[in-house]
Amino acid sequence: MMRRLATGLAAAALGVTVVGAAAAPALADPGYDGGYTRLQFDANPEPVWRGKTLTLEGKLSVQCDEDYISGFVSVHHADDCSDSESWHRLGHKRITILFKPSHSGRWHYVDTVRTSGDGYFHTTARAYTSGTWRAVFDGSHGLEPAESTDWVKVVGRHH
Repeated sequence: MMRRLATGLAAAALGVTVVGAAAAPALADPGYDGGYTRLQFDANPEPVWRGKTLTLEGKLSVQCDEDYISGFVSVHHADDCSDSESWHRLGHKRITILFKPSHSGRWHYVDTVRTSGDGYFHTTARAYTSGTWRAVFDGSHGLEPAESTDWVKVVGRHH
């Protein structure tokens, strides 16, 4: 609430009209470090047959906070926070999918996808060896980065 008041006062002093949340980031408190994001991610099925397709899916959310949602980030690409919810799904954000084979120290690029309007993302990839799958949101203006991993075992050959 105090940030919104300070933003409004700063806008008035500059002769700027603040129309909704989209105008607020330019006047944001420099100490404000952005919305806390959470990335949920799952690679399935587990285990998977060698050479078969894995489904890689998840959801990107930002913690519901009155100042954050109302004053610093446009909610055009997120669902509404109700009184009972503590997380707000974020749509149209870029997620990078990476893979690191077991006993390897190197991540390999797999795909880049965008979350749907309701914050969910989905892609597929073939599994050839056991390892860790990783989804990464690099963050954006007013949103902190987030990532999540899922280890998947690959078994035998499917006939």
